[in-house]
Order: sequence, then C-alpha cells, then structure tokens
Amino acid sequence: MSHSGAQKGSSLILVLMVASAAIGGTLQYGYNLAIMNAPTIFIQTFINETFLERWDIQLEDYQVTLVWTIIVSIFSLGGFAGALIAGPMTIRFGRKKCLLLNNIFLMSGSLLALTSRAAKSFEMIIISRVLVGINAGISMNVQPMYFGESAPKHLRGAISLSSAVFTAFGVVLGQVVGLREILGSEPCWQYLLASNAIPGVIQLLTLPWFPESPRYLLIDRGDKEACINALRRLRGCEVLGSELDEILQEQAETKGMRPSRPWELFTDRSVRWQLISVMIISSAMQLCGNDSIYFYASYVFKEAGIADNKIQYVTIGTGTCEFTACIMCNLLIERKGRRFMLMGGFILMTVWAVVFTIALSFEHYISWMPYLSMACIFTYILSFGMGPAGVTGVLPTEIFNQTARPAAYMIAGSMMWLNLFIIGMIFPFLVSELSEYCFVPFGAVCMLSALFVGLFLPETKGKSLSVITSEFHKLNFKGQDKKCPSQTQAQYQLGEVCLSTAL
Repeated sequence: MSHSGAQKGSSLILVLMVASAAIGGTLQYGYNLAIMNAPTIFIQTFINETFLERWDIQLEDYQVTLVWTIIVSIFSLGGFAGALIAGPMTIRFGRKKCLLLNNIFLMSGSLLALTSRAAKSFEMIIISRVLVGINAGISMNVQPMYFGESAPKHLRGAISLSSAVFTAFGVVLGQVVGLREILGSEPCWQYLLASNAIPGVIQLLTLPWFPESPRYLLIDRGDKEACINALRRLRGCEVLGSELDEILQEQAETKGMRPSRPWELFTDRSVRWQLISVMIISSAMQLCGNDSIYFYASYVFKEAGIADNKIQYVTIGTGTCEFTACIMCNLLIERKGRRFMLMGGFILMTVWAVVFTIALSFEHYISWMPYLSMACIFTYILSFGMGPAGVTGVLPTEIFNQTARPAAYMIAGSMMWLNLFIIGMIFPFLVSELSEYCFVPFGAVCMLSALFVGLFLPETKGKSLSVITSEFHKLNFKGQDKKCPSQTQAQYQLGEVCLSTAL
C-alpha cells in the first residue's frame, strides 16, 4: 500500500470511528443542555396544571421556578453518577462496548420523556433527565479516553478535541430542533425531550463495526494480536514498530498492577499535581458559567434587554459560536499547544466578563448597550470554545498512565458534574439577585484559572507520556534530591519508576 493510500485509509477509518462514537456520545451532552431552553414555559405550565389537577394547588411563581430548576439541574446529578460508574465500566467492558451499553440509559430516559405528558407526570421528566444525565456522564469520560488511546501521537490532541466539537454541534442541533417551527412548540415538547434517542440509534448501528482501543486490548486484556489488528485498521497501513513498542513498554511497566481506584490517587504523591490540575480545570470549566448560559439562555438574554420573540433565534448564535470556536481550536491545538489555548481562553473570558458587566450597568442609559451585552455573551462563549471546552477533556489522557486513567477521568468528571449542578441550581437566582453584576463571579473564576494554568501546568503537546511524567515529577517531588530517570533512558510512561526512585 502506498504512503498516500495509507494516509487515506487512516483518515477514513479514524474519522468514521470518531463520528460514530461522538454522535451517540458527547453530542448527547450538548444536545441535552440545549433542548431544555425552548420548552421552559410549556413544561412550567404542565407542572402547574399537574399540581392543580392532583392536589388542587395553585403554585406560586417561585415554586414553579424551583421545580423547573430541579428538572434542569438533576441532569447534572445524573452526569455525576455516570462519571462515577464510567471508570469501572471501561475496565470491565472496554471503551467501545461501554459506549454501546451506555445507550440503555439513553433509551430508557427517552421513553419516559415521551410518555410523561400522557401519564400527566412531571416526575417522569425528572427521572428521564437523571437517566439521560447518566448517559452523558459516561460518554463524557469514556469517549475522550477511547479517542486518546486510539489516535496516533501527532494527532492525539486534535482527535481527542473532536469530543468538544461534537458537544458544540449537539448544542447547535438542540437549539435548532428546539425552534418553535420544529419541536419547540406547545404540542411537541415531549417529542423534543425524547428526540435524543435518534443519535443513540445511529451509534448502535455503526459503532460495532469499529475496533476497540488498541491500548486497552494490549495493556488491559493482554491481547497483542487484537491490538495489532486494531492499530492496522485505524492507521490504514502496517503498524509502526515504534508505536507498538511504546504500548508494549507501558504494558511492561504496569504488568501485575490493577487499575487505580479514585481514592488511591489522592494518596499517591507521584500524581499529586496531575490530579490537582485536572480537578481545578474540570471545575473551572463549569464554574465559569458558560454551560449554564445554555440552560438559562432566556434568563440571560432577557437580562441583556433582548426582546422575547427574538430570544430563540439569538440563542442559536451561542451554540454556533462555540461550535465554530471548537473547530478553530481543533485546527490550532497541535500548533499552539494545550497550555496556550487554555490560558488564552480563560484570559479572554475574564475580559469579556468585565465588558459584559459594564454593558449591563449602562444598558438603561445608552440605547446600543443591549447589543454590546449580546456581543459579550457570544465572545465569552467563543473564548470558552477556543480553549477550556476542548482541552479539558484531553488532559487526563495525556498526563495519567493506563492504570490511573479511568480513575482520573472519574475524579475529573465528578468535579465537572458537581459544579455544573451547583451552578445550574444557583444561576437563575444569581442573575436575579446580582442583576448587572451576575458575571463578576464567573470572571473571577476565569482569572484565577488562567493564573493556575500559567504557573503550574506543563505543556503536553507532542510529548511522550514519560516526558510529561518527568515534568510533573519536578512539581510532585519539589525540593527532593532524587530525580526521575532521564528522558533518554525513559522512552515511555515510567510513573512507577519515578515513584520508586523518589522514595
């Protein structure tokens, strides 16, 4: 096979595998964030009517808002549960099979949402959101792991970042499907909530045709032949000896070791700063308030002075911004690096949060200020998409070895979902209480995150796992005389060797 033919084969199989995994994976996260904005009024009316019919109680506005906030935010608690079970599932079933089994939660949730209106039960919507959240929580952890372990080193960042591209595409798709002219109308809201089953069906039909993660097959299962076959299919050519040697070396270093449990990482000094980094950056991804804009776009744009009948169309622009930014980040990440994209994204978000606050403060005095407010929301989301949205999911794959990676994703995912739940619960009250200063806390989070990345996070672009481990070793064992083996001696991830020499 010629070199160009090999490249085409590699591109085709890899691209199709990425599309199949992501369309029923991280696309679901973005889609389920976005579809809850359009039917807000209709579901609130449904909640009120249900209480009136069952118990002859007319709910106050704040009570309806509270029930609605629970429906929206319970998705995050489902995601938290999904993040916790994702690690054990990937170890037991593998990356690909885990994504396929994950559709059980999705289909169950879709069925409950579809029948909730006929059953006159808003509780079924709550349970549906929990199940769909579990699905999203699992896919947000497993999919970047699957991609990172399947991609060649020079494409690792770009392939892993495609998870964020599909998340943003899911947001846009959810916003379009949620238009009043499609499924966002009063008679159709239950079909809108159940429409997330369609991407799941597409994944179930396509993903079985693609190979399992080569690293999982060799390191976890010890099946060298299956690993070589998977690499051959994904690369479209004969397997490079150097790539196979790297996986074999990692297998040798982790031989006899069981996968780490999450609580064990907290007591392992050799991964201390890796763990601190993913926890802070995963938390900042939600505490910056970006994803809450999708939950409560109507609240935000109303506060910015946008007319009610224009809000649904303006909202589509938010998703389009992040989608465009994620594609740009995908193109730039292997050139500029992870650290540059993360820090740049957070710095820009800090700037736009300040400008947005100023614009909201003067919107009653200057006629064009609402338009500046709207522009600030778009640029805030654009900056988020350029860095934190994509790079956050890549980091655990690059800075943890095979035995620690599932546990690291569980911790990172747990932090992300817990913080999304907290922000989702307080966001509407934050907007109403702080009014024009509602983005000040988010700006502070972005500024502190940029400082942390600039001071403590090493660059991982194009580096082998051993080099990354060596750089973190300097932080983990700062002030100690004993050093990690030199990079010329350690060609692979030697976290355990570093630990033994340091001790």
